[in-house]
Amino acid sequence: MVVYCLITVLTAALGFLIKRDMASVGGGFTAPGRPLQRRQLFNGICLTGLFLILTLTAALRVEVGNDYGKYVDIFHEIWAGTDEAYVVTEPGFNFVVRALYAMSGFENYLLVFALFAAATVFFFLRAMYGLSEDFGLSVFMFMTLGLYFRTFTTVRYYFALALSMYALGCLLRREYAGFVLWILLAALFHKSVLVVLLLYPLALLPWKKWVLLCGCAAGVLAVLLQGPILRLALFFYPTFQNTVYLSQGVGLLANASGILRCLAVFALAFCCREGLKKEENRFYLKLSALGFALYTCGSFLPLVSRLAYYVVTPQILLVPGLLAHIGKGQKKKIALAAVLLFCLVYFISFLGTASGSGIQVLPYKTWVFTDWEWINGADFF
Repeated sequence: MVVYCLITVLTAALGFLIKRDMASVGGGFTAPGRPLQRRQLFNGICLTGLFLILTLTAALRVEVGNDYGKYVDIFHEIWAGTDEAYVVTEPGFNFVVRALYAMSGFENYLLVFALFAAATVFFFLRAMYGLSEDFGLSVFMFMTLGLYFRTFTTVRYYFALALSMYALGCLLRREYAGFVLWILLAALFHKSVLVVLLLYPLALLPWKKWVLLCGCAAGVLAVLLQGPILRLALFFYPTFQNTVYLSQGVGLLANASGILRCLAVFALAFCCREGLKKEENRFYLKLSALGFALYTCGSFLPLVSRLAYYVVTPQILLVPGLLAHIGKGQKKKIALAAVLLFCLVYFISFLGTASGSGIQVLPYKTWVFTDWEWINGADFF
């Protein structure tokens, strides 16, 4: 737990040191009396430090994450390539695992985890740096809301989530072909990401009264038709058949943290309505509304949070965007203090459950000081 707190403090400090101009995507920031190149160099150093801290923390872990051992077994099945081994993972993921194992000459699962850690961190940081109006606050939320530490669990899913966040930039710039290509690439690693091809454009459209009425009607139908919808979901995800996922992790209480986050964002948006004049913030807010609908009307679905995370994760962009447009007076100080306090309380709550069976990212363990003879993953677990 001390390790996670220290990492959060260090990364948040580095994040707040980075300043940039949001007048255009990828622009720089020029402070009074400082050349642009000097600021860009400083930003680059801080970004490199952020990347290294987050990547090394994830790459050096061992047996951290609720499905760490399961992934080692999946890697072995992919590498074995036998007819008896039913590999449920997507072709892009399988290709990467085979390629890394072939280059290593043995079942080097540590290298696989390290590569996906680096790629996931890179795309999350790139998305936040390119889209957030306050990069430091976005990084702070990324850490304290537990999003980074959850990447230690389902590595395929969070890599796809990182790619979907990066693809948001293409969508907002109306580069629709690029957006679709990035999502299709992400689907090669986790097919659930395909849902954003519907949800992201839906949030981009104007929501007139008839759209809201249709949305409410769809929510009511989802509650009334739980059986058929669940059967349809199991058709696309047959691996959930006859598993604990059908009885555990469902219901409003199981999704309480996600619902609470959405309600808090709605309250902040109401208090900071000035920020909703910007199109991007309205888009992110509508995504949160879709997430709230999934958490509530779709709470009967197993692991519905995997779908909801695609639309609620942009809250780390929405909140800084709202705060950036309410001036510099007392109102902004109170709103910022409320956001920081909420995130800290959420972080403490997350750490309290981080050792549970659903996450298991605590205690943190590393392979750095262990015997290298067990590196062959086929025998480790």
